[in-house]
Amino acid sequence: MEKYDYLIVGSGLFGAIFAYEATKKGKKCLVIEKRKNIGGNIYTENVKGINVHKYGAHIFHTSNKEVWDYINQFAEFNRYTNSPVANYKNELYNLPFNMNTFNRLWGVITPAEAQAKIEEERKQAGIVEPKNLEEQAISLVGTTIYQKLIKGYTEKQWGRKCTELPSFIIKRLPVRLIFDNNYFNNKYQGIPIGGYTAIIEKMLENVEVKLNYDYFEHENELKNIAEKIVFTGPIDKYYDYKFGKLEYRSLKFETQELAVDNYQGNAVINYTDYETPYTRIIEHKHFEYAKSLGNEEDEEVSKFTIITKEYPMTWDETKEPYYPVNDEKNNLLYNKYNELAEQDKDVIFGGRLGTYKYYDMDKIIEEAINSLKNEKII
Repeated sequence: MEKYDYLIVGSGLFGAIFAYEATKKGKKCLVIEKRKNIGGNIYTENVKGINVHKYGAHIFHTSNKEVWDYINQFAEFNRYTNSPVANYKNELYNLPFNMNTFNRLWGVITPAEAQAKIEEERKQAGIVEPKNLEEQAISLVGTTIYQKLIKGYTEKQWGRKCTELPSFIIKRLPVRLIFDNNYFNNKYQGIPIGGYTAIIEKMLENVEVKLNYDYFEHENELKNIAEKIVFTGPIDKYYDYKFGKLEYRSLKFETQELAVDNYQGNAVINYTDYETPYTRIIEHKHFEYAKSLGNEEDEEVSKFTIITKEYPMTWDETKEPYYPVNDEKNNLLYNKYNELAEQDKDVIFGGRLGTYKYYDMDKIIEEAINSLKNEKII
């Protein structure tokens, strides 16, 4: 007997939005989550006053006012601006590539000097038709930027040499001939005050939720429980790997509490040399200004900090899939699964695992709203 209109597998942003809007329209929903907490990868845990991004740094940014207004129903956002720093063998560079970066690299002062230096390196390389990621990057920004700020980080991230990666992975590299360390070009940006988990809690407060409940361990008992399934897990696993397994990259997070007020002076520092095994260190208190500055209201927080080192890993079924490997082979394989999904009227696939695509948070919201429109819920 069907007890629910929708069984929603996964309590991340896509699943939570779908459940919230469907419940508002009188639909009966059950959300199941294999982890012990709601929120998927945007889950934040409050540790002694610091909101820790448990599954990597999440900075909300969008130029879509509809999306910005939508998410602001559930939280007030601070004015955090993402300005990461690159550490290459203890040399520090601003990201994205801008005049601060170029001055540090070459001592240039004017935009014309920076542009001339990049053009000089591009011409020296003489790459007309890039055959791999290394050649593509050098053909865009020259050898110095590639060697110091792209090569090591990319090879750690993908687990392969840049000469073995296809050129289409880097379609463009933004070069800003201005002194601007704001990583995103979007109109709206910030971190929700109180963390992301509070957003998901508001979305799911009137929805039945089961935690520590893996869809695949309970598949038989869930078969006829709902009219439709909203599935945000891996699409290939849903279809029992019928055509083979899609590839992912995984991550390991190593979090430490340190007895210092301020460890690195920035929320995100990328380590762009290959020898450092992690790609970045996140210092969580810097996402929130009051905690970062240690004002009087956060006197306790000023006595310590929490950092997370992020290690890319080869994925297997025992690890969490984070990044789809969207090369030609995997995309062709995904297309086969997507053809099955389009014929399957009893399931809606969503999120980065359900659609085998990396999404920023604003795009997940757009995708969820589109799915709800297709269901004529909104």
